[in-house]
Parts: sequence; structure tokens; C-alpha cells
Amino acid sequence: MLNRRHIRIKVMQSLYAFKSTESDDLAKDERFLLHSLDSMYDLYLSILALLTELHKKSKNHNEKLQKKLLGSDADKNPNTKFQDNQLLQLIGENKMLQDIIGKRKLNFWDLDFEYVDILFKAIIKSKRYDDYINDSETTFKKDTQFIIDIYSEVIAPNDKLYDYFEDKKLTWVDDLPVVNTTLLKVIRKLKLTSPETALLPNLYKDEEDKEFAKSLLQKTILNNSKFSEEISKKTTNWDTERLASIDGVVLKMALCEFQKFPSIPYKVTINEYLEIAKEYSTPKSSLFINGILDKIVKEYQSEKLHLKTGRGLM
Repeated sequence: MLNRRHIRIKVMQSLYAFKSTESDDLAKDERFLLHSLDSMYDLYLSILALLTELHKKSKNHNEKLQKKLLGSDADKNPNTKFQDNQLLQLIGENKMLQDIIGKRKLNFWDLDFEYVDILFKAIIKSKRYDDYINDSETTFKKDTQFIIDIYSEVIAPNDKLYDYFEDKKLTWVDDLPVVNTTLLKVIRKLKLTSPETALLPNLYKDEEDKEFAKSLLQKTILNNSKFSEEISKKTTNWDTERLASIDGVVLKMALCEFQKFPSIPYKVTINEYLEIAKEYSTPKSSLFINGILDKIVKEYQSEKLHLKTGRGLM
């Protein structure tokens, strides 16, 4: 689920929260980071819980239509295609998934049911919904594609849902793009015969990525003063406020990768942090950061310092 850029973003946010100080309790800082990374999985699970609640809502909606005293023939015989959606049934009947959602207390949609109502109304008003229920052919593939389309076009872009997630946990806003991509990738691969674990991808690609997250945090904190001093020598008119800003954190993390991660090419590090700066710092930050990092790399190369190993090196 996690990619290296998102790991870097999480480390950056943690360092900024700590004000990049050399902590006396690295274990506490590490727990903070790992909890932040793990909360991304909570977001993924909460969205699956939302899909389950929307599925339940479709059944309740049809039952209410059938009980209307002055209901039309259409009300008495509602279209149950959404209610019978095979993908949603697969999600709702996945015991392992539902147990994890329950243990983590992530099915908060019972209390915040108004968001389920808003999304359900938006779904049944959409053209995708009309096309789906009027299609006489029912297959798992078509049921899956409908959920992918509805999620991509109705659920994910919903402003009220976005605001809700932001209020629930601020960092979830940054996590949403990665989680949405993962969710759709997982759904596309599902089959009726898929094992229960198919809906539960690993948070980290491998153990190396988890170690990278912890190591990047620890080594940046432990070398904070050294990196600050080195950056100051390469800049003019740099005040301490800017050094403590996002720009300063990004530069220190880049220096950490330059010096402490010999297998990561300079070019990869620079490109990653320039993209992060464009998204999280000021409009001019990426140019500023690029100039400093380029100057540092050229100095390292001329003096044969912090040599890199591996393929694709700058």
C-alpha cells in the first residue's frame, strides 16, 4: 500500500511535529511515526466499512419502498441489483475483514449515518446507477466495474466526505490519494473465489520499506545539528525560522539520504524531495531546495564524499 514517497512524507510530518530537534526519546518518536503510518490502514478499512454500510442502505431503502402505503408498482417491486451486487456481498461477508474493522472500531458510520445517506442519494441519482440497474446482464465483472465507477466518480470526489475525513483525522487528507489507488487496485483483482486475505493488503511492500521509514527518522533526528550546520554553510541570508520550516526539514532529510543511504541515488532523492516541496511548501521552495541540493551533490562528487553504490546513480 505504502510507497516510498508517502513514507518520506510521513517522516517529514513527524519531524516537523518534533521541530526536528535531537530527541532524548527516539523510541517515542518512532512510535509516533509508525502510528501515523498505521493510521493510513485505518482509513483504508474505514472506506471498506463505508461500502458495507452503503450496501446495507440499499437493502433498507428497498424495504422502505415496499412498505409505502401509497407506493407505486415500481415501489412494491424495486430493482434490487445494487442490493444484490456480488462485490459488495463479498466485502460484507468477509469475516476476517469485518472482524478487523470491529476490533479497530472503524465502523463509525452507524453514528455518522448522515454521510451514508448523502452518498447513497448521490449514487442513485447518478447516470452510472441508472445504466447499471437497467442492464439485464448480471456478472461479477459488471458488478465490480459498477463499484469502481461509482467510487471513482461519486464517492471519492464528494466534498462532504472529504471534509469528514479531514475532521476525523487531519493526516487522512494526505493519505486519501494513496488509499484510493490501493482500494481500486485491490477491487480490480478480486474474484468470487478470492481468499479472505485478498481484501487485506500489506501496509508495507516489504520489511525493508518499514526499516527505511524508521531509519530515515532516526538518522535525521540524530544528525540534526550536523545537517543544520552544513545547510547554513551552503546558504546566505537563511534565518533560523526558515531552517525550522518545511524547507529545512526537507533539506535535512535529503542530506540524510545523501550521507546515510548509499544505495539511494542522488537523483532519486532530489526528485522525491522536490515533489514533496512543491506539494507542502511555498511556490518557490522547490527551486530554492534544488539549488542547494545540486550544490551539495557537486561538492560531494568533486571531493569523492558519500559515494553511492548500485544502478542508475547520478
